[in-house]
Formats: sequence, C-alpha cells, structure tokens
Amino acid sequence: MHNIYNHSAPKKPTNLSVNSDLLAKARGLKINLSATLESALEVQVCLSEREKWLKENKKAITSLNNLVEKNGLFSDSYREF
Repeated sequence: MHNIYNHSAPKKPTNLSVNSDLLAKARGLKINLSATLESALEVQVCLSEREKWLKENKKAITSLNNLVEKNGLFSDSYREF
C-alpha cells in the first residue's frame, strides 16, 4: 500500500467507544489497539479516496473507454495475444 498519510506525524490521543466484550477479548489477546486502528483506518481512507477519485474522474474514464472502444488502442497491432 502506498503512503496515504504521514507516518511520522505525532500521535494524538483520541476517545473512542468500543464494544466492551470485543475490547476485553482484544486486550486478553494483547492486541495493540492503536496499531490495529491505524491499520484499519489506513485501509478505509484508501478505499474512500479511491471511490472519491473514481467519482471525480468518471466522465474522463468513460470518454477514454468510449474512444478506445471506437478506435482501439495504438498498441493493438503489436499485440501477440
């Protein structure tokens, strides 16, 4: 996964509400809550940014796909498959 945020930025304390049973089990298994949350947030931020980019570029992507469908690709004559 590419760097979508500054990994060296300072940590900031945050209050969260978590299911008490899930929290107890995670603590019992000695799961690092901060690292787990950061990892999950990184995945969600990446997915959200991808969706945002696709939405913002939908018109251009559609236009390019239509152009390729109509005219093919420059490299089509060089393909061996």
